[in-house]
Amino acid sequence: MILNPKLETMSENSLRQLQLERLQAILNRVYYNVEYYKTKFDEIKFLPEHLKTLNDLKKLPFTTKEDLKAAYPYKMFAVPLRDIVQLHTSTGSTGKPLVVGYTRNDLKHWAELNARGLAAVGVTQDDMIQIAYHYGMTTGGLGFHLGANKLGASIIPASTGNSKKQIDIMIDYKTTVLACAPSYAVYLAELIENMNIDLKNLYLRIGIFGSEPWSEKMRETIENKLKIKAYDVYGLTEIIGPGVAFECPEKNGLHINEDYFLVELINPNTLQPAKEGEAGELVFTTLLKEGYPLIRYRTGDIAFLQKEKCRCGRIFAKISRIYGRSDDMIIVKGVKLFPSQIEKILFTEENLAPHYQIVIKREKNALDELEIKVEVLEEVFTDDVAGLTKLKDRLEKKLISELSLQCKVSLVEYNSIIRTDGKTKKVIDLREL
Repeated sequence: MILNPKLETMSENSLRQLQLERLQAILNRVYYNVEYYKTKFDEIKFLPEHLKTLNDLKKLPFTTKEDLKAAYPYKMFAVPLRDIVQLHTSTGSTGKPLVVGYTRNDLKHWAELNARGLAAVGVTQDDMIQIAYHYGMTTGGLGFHLGANKLGASIIPASTGNSKKQIDIMIDYKTTVLACAPSYAVYLAELIENMNIDLKNLYLRIGIFGSEPWSEKMRETIENKLKIKAYDVYGLTEIIGPGVAFECPEKNGLHINEDYFLVELINPNTLQPAKEGEAGELVFTTLLKEGYPLIRYRTGDIAFLQKEKCRCGRIFAKISRIYGRSDDMIIVKGVKLFPSQIEKILFTEENLAPHYQIVIKREKNALDELEIKVEVLEEVFTDDVAGLTKLKDRLEKKLISELSLQCKVSLVEYNSIIRTDGKTKKVIDLREL
């Protein structure tokens, strides 16, 4: 279902005109209310009225996460604190968190964006949605909560953790929609299987998963184990939280809410526009944010951009699944790669579980060693040593062929890699760099 046809299916000319008007307004907002942007604009002698076309945006400098950290806690706010009605933060795993402020209008917009994504995959007011994202300072739980509330669906604010209780809730409360991190969905599916729960006791039909990159193989695993349709969503705290982009039933990219966000794709090394058909770093400019507007924010997320019109009828451009992060790129023996590249190769094998870990070591000879630990399905991990050896050799040959890098594959027992309630740690770098 298209929640807002007037905006989601408008003509491209109308969309570009709307974007230009909103961009001119947001530049005025940040120039006169955020000291950081006034200083940056003044340095290049740029005034908001100098922007005549959308292409003029490229004249402005990028905003980075380091800029936001330096503004902790409130220096990036564009309104007085009395107008901020809600605060959220990033996880703050590497120091002080980023603090994001929302006005009442920001919360209304956030609800609209998440309601669009829920409606797109078939959620209605007749659904019971179990939100197993964290409720708290991070944005996941409350973003989906606002969207479901606007749509009229019934909400179970389960938050994260206590997995057996999550399953009890699914059965007893007749949950029809599950929203959580994809790795947690796999974990719940495995727990349901281990508890010998008949899927007929579940009412689940839709899963909405985000907050971490995940593959088509993981989608297949979730859909097969839970007998649901699984969809991807994208968002980040700095921009608004969940609601930046969402999949439709076509499942071939995530629609960006382009009436709220301007998107660019750049080469993270040259900072120039990415070439046609190449992956690049997503850069967003918020068009309606009042409390915490950002101009040309470098997300660090790597994806492809798709501009062709979707069969669902929406005009909005799409991004691919997140390919990786520019700061998650691994460099081993001079070779640059992302965990998603390794995952894609691993999941060409049917006998592997969707759980793996990349371990990088540096031995005394100063050479890097890349070990990939991957779980084998329980029914395959037997005494058939010859079969496992063939599987290991086959994987190592594939990895060398596609990555041009020597990798050691370790086949490990099913359920031996630590599971988490949220994001799964894919890379362990033990080098002293």
